[in-house]
Amino acid sequence: MWLALAFLSAALLGLYDAAKKQSLTGNAVLPVLLLNTLISTLLFAPLLLNSTFDWGWFEGTKFATPVGSINDHAAVALKAVIVLTSWVFGYFGIKHLPITLVGPINATRPVMVLVGAMLFFGERLNGYQWAGVLLSLFSLFLLSRVGRKEGVHFTHNRWIVCVVLSSVVGALSGLYDKYLMLTLDPLFVQSWYNLYQLLIMTLLVAFLWWPRRAVDRFRWSWAIPLISIFLSAADMAYFWALSDQEAMISIVSMVRRSSVIVSFLCGAVLFRERNLRAKGFDLLLILLGMVLLWLGTR
Repeated sequence: MWLALAFLSAALLGLYDAAKKQSLTGNAVLPVLLLNTLISTLLFAPLLLNSTFDWGWFEGTKFATPVGSINDHAAVALKAVIVLTSWVFGYFGIKHLPITLVGPINATRPVMVLVGAMLFFGERLNGYQWAGVLLSLFSLFLLSRVGRKEGVHFTHNRWIVCVVLSSVVGALSGLYDKYLMLTLDPLFVQSWYNLYQLLIMTLLVAFLWWPRRAVDRFRWSWAIPLISIFLSAADMAYFWALSDQEAMISIVSMVRRSSVIVSFLCGAVLFRERNLRAKGFDLLLILLGMVLLWLGTR
C-alpha cells in the first residue's frame, strides 16, 4: 500500500510542478509562494481548528489529529523552515529554466536520500532496487547533457545552482520526514507545518518583496490555487506512505521523483519545450528504473 501511495504522490507532484511553472512565468516568486502557503493552510484549517479546540469532528477517522506537545510543534516548525528553504530556491529555478530540465535535476534527490537512509536508518537495497537506482541515475545523466543544446550550462548558471540547492535541502527534508513519521501523526505534521510556513512567508514577503513590488510585479493566475491543491494531495499520500512501518524512505523518495514523467508531458503539451525526443528516451529509462524498484519491493 505504501508504494501505491508513493506513485500517487509522484503523479500529483508532476501536476504541481506544471502549475508552479505556469504561475511563475513572468511573475514575482515570493507572493506566489505566500499564496501557496495561505491556500494550503486554509485547506487544512478544519484539522487545525479540530486539533486546537478538541472538537471531535473527525473522531474515529484518519483525519483525527492530536493536539501535540510543544516539542512536537517545534519539530514541525523546523520542518517548515527546511521545506521553505528548498521551495524558495526551487521556485526561482523553475521560473527561469525549462521544466523538462528542472524535473531531471530534482530527480537526483533520491540519491542523496539513499545515502542518508543507509547511514541514519540502516536501510538496505536488494538487487532489483539497486538496478533501478543505477538505471535512473544513468538516464538523468543523459538528460543533463541535453541541457547544453538549450544553452543551459550547468556549471555557469545561477538558476541551476538554485535548483541543485533546492534538491539538497529537499533531500534533508525527506530524511527528516522519516524521522518525524516515527512518532508524529502524518496529518498533524502536514496541517501545522502549512501554518508555520504561512507565518514565515508573511514575514519574507513583508520585508523582502513588498518594498520592491513596483519592480518585481505580481499578477494573479488561476494556476496558483492548483499549486496548493496538487501539493497538499501529494503530501498527504506521501506522509501516509511514510507512516507505514514497512516503508523505505529511499524507495519512497525515488518513486516520488518519477513525477518528472508527468512534468515532462506537461512541458511538451503546455509549454512547447524543445528536444523532446532525446528527453523522452531518457524518461523511458527512468520509468524502467521505477519498475525495477517496484519489483524489488514484492
